[in-house]
Amino acid sequence: MPFDPQINLTNCDREPIQIPGSIQPHGCLLACDASATVVLRHSVNLPTMLGLTCAINGQQLSALLGHEVAHTLRNSLARTREGARPSQTFSVVLPSGRTCDVSTHLFKGSAIIEFEPAGAGIAEPIEMARTLIAQLREVDQPLKLFRDAARFVRAVLGYDRVMIYQLGSDGAGKVVAEAKRGDLESFLGQYFPGSDIPQQARALYLRNPIRVISDVAYQRVAIDPVLDPSGEPLDLSYAHLRSVSPVHCEYLTNMGVGASMSISVIVDGALWGLIACHHYSPRSLSMGQRVAAEMFGEFFSLHIQTLRTREHLSAAVNVHKALDALLSDANRTANIETFFQSRLGEFQSLIPCDGIGMSIQGRWVSNGLTPPHAAIADLLALAQSIAAGKTWASNRLSMTHPAAQQYATQASGVLIIPMSQTPRDYLMLFRKEVVETLDWAGDPNKTYETGALGDRLTPRKSFAIWKETVHQQSVPWSEQDRQFGEAIRKAIVEVVLHNTELLANERSKADIRQRMLNEELNHRVKNILSLIGALVAHPVSEQQTIKDYVANLKGRIHALSLAHDQVVRGDGGGRLATLLDAELSPYRTSAGAIELNGPNVILDARAYSVMALVLHELATNAAKYGALSRAGGKLSVTWELDAGQACDITWREYHGPTVLAPRRTGFGTVLIDRSIPFDLGGTSRVEYLPEGLQGFFKIPSRHLSLSTDPESPCPVTQLAQESTGLAAYSDACVLILEDQLVIAVGLEQILNDAQVTDVITAGSESEAMKVLASRTPDVAILDINLGTGTSVNVADELARRGVPFVFATGYGDGASIAQHLQHVKVIRKPYDANTILASLQELLAR
Repeated sequence: MPFDPQINLTNCDREPIQIPGSIQPHGCLLACDASATVVLRHSVNLPTMLGLTCAINGQQLSALLGHEVAHTLRNSLARTREGARPSQTFSVVLPSGRTCDVSTHLFKGSAIIEFEPAGAGIAEPIEMARTLIAQLREVDQPLKLFRDAARFVRAVLGYDRVMIYQLGSDGAGKVVAEAKRGDLESFLGQYFPGSDIPQQARALYLRNPIRVISDVAYQRVAIDPVLDPSGEPLDLSYAHLRSVSPVHCEYLTNMGVGASMSISVIVDGALWGLIACHHYSPRSLSMGQRVAAEMFGEFFSLHIQTLRTREHLSAAVNVHKALDALLSDANRTANIETFFQSRLGEFQSLIPCDGIGMSIQGRWVSNGLTPPHAAIADLLALAQSIAAGKTWASNRLSMTHPAAQQYATQASGVLIIPMSQTPRDYLMLFRKEVVETLDWAGDPNKTYETGALGDRLTPRKSFAIWKETVHQQSVPWSEQDRQFGEAIRKAIVEVVLHNTELLANERSKADIRQRMLNEELNHRVKNILSLIGALVAHPVSEQQTIKDYVANLKGRIHALSLAHDQVVRGDGGGRLATLLDAELSPYRTSAGAIELNGPNVILDARAYSVMALVLHELATNAAKYGALSRAGGKLSVTWELDAGQACDITWREYHGPTVLAPRRTGFGTVLIDRSIPFDLGGTSRVEYLPEGLQGFFKIPSRHLSLSTDPESPCPVTQLAQESTGLAAYSDACVLILEDQLVIAVGLEQILNDAQVTDVITAGSESEAMKVLASRTPDVAILDINLGTGTSVNVADELARRGVPFVFATGYGDGASIAQHLQHVKVIRKPYDANTILASLQELLAR
């Protein structure tokens, strides 16, 4: 049906925009029967554009366009599905000699064929789409994605203004990114009411993702006939040339816009928003450019969906981590009321809000923007009447609770979370009125034309209408917000139950677990102390001086620390030879005491972890009771790959004390005998021969690989040698931040021995900052984890001043180091003099 002149602002949401009875004049159209045999309708400009002089309707398509072109178009139609996106054919040469780009599709029993003057070749849309997509492929932040998309679309398509327009859950829209010509006012941040895009227009945006208006002032081209013999109009829902609503054209005209183009952004099957392009003079896009825009729109939509999913998943992980920590910490609290009140800030961080309040045991505490205290009693009464043991949310609180109109600016939305099965205690999250801090983004002095259809048809009037429609409303609570609120409710209820019905039982279990951990820790500490005692008591030759003895002992203890570090941190796999060396280096009392020989085998993470424990136990036993417990004892460890690529490891001790089989099976024996079969599916066998223990172990091939690097000899950890000192830097000032006095004094002694006398020692972050207030050192050694915090603030201050520093830690990894300080060198405890001095010398030399 033709455009109805009676359409106006009061009824434009009922305008049948999919059957306008006309098209835009930058192309022409014909409609055939479903088999594309007979032409039934055509746009009245078709004869002129295609160079035809004969009658059109009722003619065979092949008679009008030639058999070859008709065949090509039927093949094109065969590639489409009913109601699907049109199929494009580029550079079709017509019998008149004119070349056109042609779009074809089937819809409601009609084959609709659209012709436009030919643009560039088919390669153009592919290259344009590749250019756009390549620029945004790696962007992982939504705001940057929006900004870059607007900028690149404008650069490639040449429009004066490109906006990323996002629709809210209530249908209203917001300009979230913009790229424009320098002399144009900005619409960034501007809101529009949902009525600016009627529902039938939104439905068309979903079906037809590209809409182009080449000239806002275009003259409609009628379709002949408008109605078929049965009285049905031609549905142009999927036609690019479809005429657009005069209401929209008037809106654009009032803004001075001469042409526009939009790309639908469809996420999870719903209209997320639009990429809206404006030009201030007529501008047409070729079919190839539209194809490129459509391809980019699909990529952009998928990218938003991916980022949204990633963001939701990350938020969910953070919420569940926080709630897991809550449950864990709650089991150790004696006062549940104080515990919840102390976590108020943590609850606020889990769901975006402007304020939070908690009523527990009749006491109200709050943080941020919340209703006045005098209004809380009525609000709690409302919660008791509507929450019913479940979370309840509203972004228009005053609609349910009229008294909320008095404080709507600071609390227009509320999410109520019951804290117990019996309604009494509540956690409430508040959001302020959405328009409270909004400003018009454009030129406040800018005026627009007012058209025949009303003064609403301007951006400023739309913004004013939007502000009025969202008065006393907050940003809506999303489904994710509600899910997180329900998760918080369940966690709180579980905490309450644990602290009433199950607390005693859980504490009993916790005590048992703690005792087990203490016993395991006691066992490990005793083993380490026994090993250090054996190292200290190991016989030395009469020619060795006390100075050499101390130096060797320091080196062995440091090597023992490194071996222990390998056990703790061996979660990424590694070389078998490296693991053996790390475990056995503390016991290399002479050059020939330990022999290692085998190919360059790489263990995966699981095998590395298991073998680290087994080899640690074997090495510990050898040092305490076996061949490495006396001078002259020997240990040989060899390994090879068998025919099935499994690794056979042989451990042989000899020239040690006489070996006796253990009388009882301890934890260490179980670990050696069962770890490899149980965890790796391999075999483990130990023989206690009088002349020395022998062990035979097989690691299946699935847990290992053979390094392709040139085979290198097994590494040997050298014992610490005397440092050459820092004599050249003896006048340097060194700051030590260490909360353990004994360790700090040891560091001071290392520096004093190296002739560095200007040493400042601080035991806490605050003490170090006081030192820096009056003096700037040349270099610093910072313990990462202090008794009551970390040294990050001190590190930041040193970095600001350009003072080089190293971190020190006794932990097995650098997880406690802030991300922006990951590049700083880390020295592991216990300290080795050579390592300390070499690191400081390197920093000072810079």
